[in-house]
Parts: sequence; structure tokens; C-alpha cells
Amino acid sequence: MDPTVIEKMRSSEVRLVELVVPEHTNHYGTLYGVTALQFMGKAAFVCASRYARCAIVMAKADNIEFRKPVALGEIIEVQAQVVFQGRSSMTVIVEIAGEDAAGKKEAPRVAGRFMMVAVDGVGKPIQIPNIGEEFSHEEMPL
Repeated sequence: MDPTVIEKMRSSEVRLVELVVPEHTNHYGTLYGVTALQFMGKAAFVCASRYARCAIVMAKADNIEFRKPVALGEIIEVQAQVVFQGRSSMTVIVEIAGEDAAGKKEAPRVAGRFMMVAVDGVGKPIQIPNIGEEFSHEEMPL
């Protein structure tokens, strides 16, 4: 397998771990939606930046689903993965999953899709450096 493909596969996923503390919660004692979006945006940015190795901006966030509340004191894992790459854009899927005291991961509680774009110094879209063709993660060899 081409070493460049292997490197892209390794850099196409990021996992961040957070502890939900009082300043992250709303008046119900659960993760505030805006804070969840902030965590997800950060993970999407880090994932796309590592993948493209250039300046990145967020162009779109959609299909955000709040499936189950996340309680104060829970440990969450925010997972981001590049699932599609175009000439200058990448689609990054981000999920927030809870973890119980035994370390068992639960089904994603929040999920969404982010479009990230490679840009130059003035914010104009550029081709993602060192790429051959567009790809979809489903087509990449494992």
C-alpha cells in the first residue's frame, strides 16, 4: 500500500477527551448545546488541519443531532474523522460519546457534519497540498 495513503488514513481521525464540568452545563445540569458545538468544531478543525497540513476554516456545520443528554461529571470522547476530500474541502463527521465509570463507551450522544476548507493567507480556497485525487473514506483501503 502507498505510504502516502497510509499516512492520510492515520491523520484522518482525531479523538479528544473532555470532562463535563459546571461551566459546560446548562440549568438542567447537562452539557450545554453551544459547548457541545464548540467541542465538535475544535475536533473538526484539528482533524482537518492535521489531514491537510495547511490553514483551514469551517465553511458549514449541519445535520447536528442531540440524541441524548450528557450529564455533569461525565467523561466524553469527541471523535472527528475526514470522510470525504475534494479539491479544497473536506467533510468531517464528529461524534460525542459518553463513557461510564468502568470506561465502557456508549452510543454517540451528539453527532454532526462539518465542511472544512483549505485556505491561503487571505482566506481564499486552495487545493489541499500533496493530494492526488478526490476520495471518499469508504473507498480507502483499510
